Amino acid sequence: MENKLKYSSQAYLIYSIFIIVLLTLAVRASNNMMMTTISLFAKYDLYFNQLEVGLTESVMALATFITTAIINTHLSAFPRRVLFIASNITFTIILAVMEFSNNISVWIFIFVAGFALGAIMPNIITFAGSSGDKKVRERILGIYTLALSVSLIAGPAYESYILNFEPLRYIFLYFVPFGIVASVFSFFIKFPDENIEKNHKKINVFGEPGFKVAVYAILAYNIVFALLITFGGIYAKSVLGFSYSQVTLLFTGFFIISFSSRLFYSIKTPENLWHYIAIAMLVTLTGIIAIFFSKFAIIYIIAYLMLGIPHGVTYPLSIVSISRTFDMSSRNVANSYFFSVMMLIGIITPSVGGFINNLIGFRNMFIILVPVIIYLIIASYFNIKRVNKNIH
Repeated sequence: MENKLKYSSQAYLIYSIFIIVLLTLAVRASNNMMMTTISLFAKYDLYFNQLEVGLTESVMALATFITTAIINTHLSAFPRRVLFIASNITFTIILAVMEFSNNISVWIFIFVAGFALGAIMPNIITFAGSSGDKKVRERILGIYTLALSVSLIAGPAYESYILNFEPLRYIFLYFVPFGIVASVFSFFIKFPDENIEKNHKKINVFGEPGFKVAVYAILAYNIVFALLITFGGIYAKSVLGFSYSQVTLLFTGFFIISFSSRLFYSIKTPENLWHYIAIAMLVTLTGIIAIFFSKFAIIYIIAYLMLGIPHGVTYPLSIVSISRTFDMSSRNVANSYFFSVMMLIGIITPSVGGFINNLIGFRNMFIILVPVIIYLIIASYFNIKRVNKNIH
């Protein structure tokens, strides 16, 4: 009987990993393509100015925030699963019609895409972290984040190849097969039952030190990442003379570095999160200073690749911090709010960044982030000890 239970548990683990990896690869590759390409598409196909380019990213992030913060956190398991499946199908449809967008319809398409993504990503995280065993859970979360990294390498590499012979406008259509795979496998995802009313009454998500650390860590990096995704490709093309294909190749190199650092993290999963968080934040600080001095292509490439290191470890550090703080019954709410914070960064940063970019330029925009990063390092330090003592 014991062997049968052990076999059943192992079979479920293998099944979970298989579904998580395939779904994550398909969703993140197409999602990342949308995020990195929409700014180039808005700038060079729709002829938007820098502020309008920033607003395209902000609108998509706003729609995602609505889903994660308002809708997903208040749904029980069954309606959340229905929304999850419908959102994967909807996002696939958006990929198919994006090439027909104009200056008006593009706003509708990116809003719907963002809304769908808000129901997809937090629920994959919740499913990945659904094991009650800490070691198994963190190992699966490590595999999940590795799958994210692989998709972030494969997606831009595939896009770079396609852009050698296809116009930018048609690139969305080439990612429809990814959406179809995600839609099919979304039917195999199940969510644990939760007492939504109980969670909202008794759990102060934002007051928990593990949530604070997750937010401080992601703020320190995602503000920088949002600016790189929105304006980094434009700077490389317009100022440094990169082609479309070279821009997406730069993204590929960035995500290869991200994958390498995430692979190292998954092998050496830390008991004490502070060591990795401190290193990630310090590398971010160094990278943004290097961006400030990047008048030449080689310096810009080095700075860009360097920032792939914190990209690789910051996200898994954040979700592990949350998994150590909240039990299974409340983890979906915490993950949804965390993803909502990420989307708030995505809403505010591109539009504000577009305004600042117009005033002082791309490189100067990064140097003003230095005191912000320093403050977040200090804030993380004063909360991290409480996370290590409170492990579920």
